[in-house]
Amino acid sequence: MTKVDRRIAKSQEAIKKAVVELMSEKSFDDITIQDISDRANVSRGTIYLHYMDKFDLLDKLIEEHIDKMGEICESTSEMEYKDANLPWFEYLKSHYLFFSTMLASKGAPSFRRQFHEFLIEEFKDEVDTSQGKNHELNEDVLLQFIVTSYVGIVEWWITNGMLYPPKVMAEQVGILLERNL
Repeated sequence: MTKVDRRIAKSQEAIKKAVVELMSEKSFDDITIQDISDRANVSRGTIYLHYMDKFDLLDKLIEEHIDKMGEICESTSEMEYKDANLPWFEYLKSHYLFFSTMLASKGAPSFRRQFHEFLIEEFKDEVDTSQGKNHELNEDVLLQFIVTSYVGIVEWWITNGMLYPPKVMAEQVGILLERNL
């Protein structure tokens, strides 16, 4: 893995932070590269050096968070749901502005879809309808129920200002997952 120049990393972070801040203030459609440039205190050329356009920037930002959530899933795959959820909810909390903006923004509906698709992949091996309490259910229906519920609870938690600490959310959601999977 090649080492990234600290100046480049600093510029990219400023650009990503700027676009999220701007999206929390106005519609993505109304944001210009100049707006991002001004907020990040970098030139337009610097933005175009790293991203084709604002859509590419948003896609890469979303991809970065989805990849990080994938890493969390990998590192917690052998844990009980209550324990495995804690790093998730801590990550969501530590990136509150991003997630609250993406879940509330009309300009980023692709985030919710990608988040849902990501969770489908993560939960599909957990769903078992061959025996036990779920033996009468269709796997696709159960999987959609679990994932839609998970996305919904995350969305509710984030958009309501994280009413409960990550530990409480991890425990509560973990119990619900254990009851349904």
